[in-house]
Amino acid sequence: MNDLCVAAVVMRSVVGKTSDNLNRMKAWVQEASSKGAELVCFPELNITGYSVADSICSVAEPITGKSVQAVLDMAIDSGLSVLAGLAERDEQGRIFASHLVASPEGFRGVYRKCHLSPLEQPVYSSGKIVSPFNFKGTSFGVELCYDTHFPELSTLLALKGANILFCPHASPHGTPQQKKDKWFRHLRARAYDNAVFVVACNQTGTNGDGLHFPGLALVFNPSGELIAEHAGGEGILIAHLKAADLAYVRENYMRFFLPNRRPELYQELSKIQD
Repeated sequence: MNDLCVAAVVMRSVVGKTSDNLNRMKAWVQEASSKGAELVCFPELNITGYSVADSICSVAEPITGKSVQAVLDMAIDSGLSVLAGLAERDEQGRIFASHLVASPEGFRGVYRKCHLSPLEQPVYSSGKIVSPFNFKGTSFGVELCYDTHFPELSTLLALKGANILFCPHASPHGTPQQKKDKWFRHLRARAYDNAVFVVACNQTGTNGDGLHFPGLALVFNPSGELIAEHAGGEGILIAHLKAADLAYVRENYMRFFLPNRRPELYQELSKIQD
């Protein structure tokens, strides 16, 4: 891993107001660039807005659509890698909660949310590919909101080489402090157990479709320590992720746990059904 300056945006996104959301995204990308960031991460479904109603299907877009090109243009114009979310419609008409990865060198791919909450399952389809992305000598994975409650996903990404987990959220209800308390219970564990940085950001405010989001952005280092925080309304969090902090954990055999896993003991996990 190389040192990397990242930005995590807490943003209000109104369902169906895609053009407005993209215009506001552009301003946040410019601010991230002005503050020295090399990569900027936006919340889950920040482009189309987040909804569990069937109405989200009418605003979903294909990967070949205008929104993806707009995000790619932002990346090229700013020189930043941009991670942003939208409701994606594939060629079979299925809807995915997807997160785009665009860099100044081009479109790098998309992550489709693998774990859907019970409220999301009637509307969205589950993704099936778990693979890290690479940017400036650093490997990172993406997990979306409900995904982060499943430890195996984080471990799989870490085993595949991820040094950073970006965890965009569209997580409603509660206050920023209540959301922080919840994130401290599981996101901190994902960082500590896998010796990775974890960067999380959430939507904020009302979405025009009956949901209210409390905001919040946090960054944990590979020791599970909080190193940056933005609580409350819209804003941008800048964090410097240092290779030395990763090495401090991974080069100490009593701090880095993954090399001592015994996967032969866990084979039953995939066979046990609820």
